[in-house]
Amino acid sequence: MSLQLNTPYIVDGKGHLLGRLASIVAKQLLSGQKVVVVRSELINISGSFFRNKLKYQEFLHKCHMINPKKNGPFHHRAPSRILVRAIRGMIPYKTARGAAAMQNLKVFEGCPPPYDRKKKMVIPDALRVLRLRTGRKYATLKRISAEFGWKYDEVVDKLEAKRLVKNQAFHDRKVAATKRRIAASSAAASELGPINSELELLGY
Repeated sequence: MSLQLNTPYIVDGKGHLLGRLASIVAKQLLSGQKVVVVRSELINISGSFFRNKLKYQEFLHKCHMINPKKNGPFHHRAPSRILVRAIRGMIPYKTARGAAAMQNLKVFEGCPPPYDRKKKMVIPDALRVLRLRTGRKYATLKRISAEFGWKYDEVVDKLEAKRLVKNQAFHDRKVAATKRRIAASSAAASELGPINSELELLGY
């Protein structure tokens, strides 16, 4: 993850393990790197869905003794907020450095503009197919969140289907334009031969 600090690191959350992804992102945030995580609803958690459901149900029962509605802990249902809370737990967010690090984090369900047109990356150290043993059970944040009251899973799926169709059309246009450019350059190779030879002599 060696990028310039002012360039956001855009991570596609699909297929990443929650804890491993959170730890790596937290380390980058503390170093000053801006991080954007998209498609957070497709992040995986090791263990079966039923086991993770019981763990989250136990977390829902934890409340503040004085005023549970005001003082927390707040039980977020959205996948993006679950990831943010996991990352926040690995950052000293009550200090000035930790608060500044959290300001450099953005997490989204789906892939909204302008990140739908930008190159997204993965983190091999956090990928489930590389870090989780074959045959082990796992669950997705989308299913867990929907089980406990997140209402936008169908909306995100609908928008993602539209985005994939739009991106495929853009890719097809780009490939066609590349083929036309190559065909045109090869057709005019005889005419451009003397010019290209002169440019090579000049160092271009």
